[in-house]
Amino acid sequence: MTLKHIFKKGSDKVLLLLHGTGGTENDLLPVAELIDPDASVLSVRGNVSENGMPRFFKRLAEGVFDEQDLIFRTKELHQFLDEAAGTYGFDRQQVMAVGYSNGANIAGSLLFHFENSLKGAILYHPMVPRRGVAFPDLSSTPVFIGAGKNDPICPASETEELSSLLTGAHAQVEVHWEYQGHQLTHSEVAASKKWYDQLK
Repeated sequence: MTLKHIFKKGSDKVLLLLHGTGGTENDLLPVAELIDPDASVLSVRGNVSENGMPRFFKRLAEGVFDEQDLIFRTKELHQFLDEAAGTYGFDRQQVMAVGYSNGANIAGSLLFHFENSLKGAILYHPMVPRRGVAFPDLSSTPVFIGAGKNDPICPASETEELSSLLTGAHAQVEVHWEYQGHQLTHSEVAASKKWYDQLK
């Protein structure tokens, strides 16, 4: 399989962990432990290097994505999930993404590009991955967005636009606001766990 990763077998639920810029496949393991300690975990390292920092796709500048690379890497991740389901024997329909920053952006891109790519998503500080694209039907796809009102990288207006786009595609979106900039906070993770626990 093409992407460096960790897989830990647990329950039928699968948490797909996607780190932020400069992170590794180990970064979000404690977050997964808090959200659902019994779930299976598939934690992936980004395949792109920016000055030695792992990322999931290239960017042209801060907040400016390389769209062609984003499309290519999203397809690569989608195919990797199909392969991993076969290799590790988990249900491909049970994958819930948990992504932070760059990882949240590629998780959002999966939702934008591939129908039934994810059962749902927890997106911490995501941006709008692409604009002007036709969405798959996201009916009954639950999405949690953790965001900062004062996030210098991902402005509140970006969060509101992403929420609106996903809602327009019939996703069930909940937005949780913090005031800690671009940081992933414990209270944000706690709010996402509460949301996750209420899912059917």
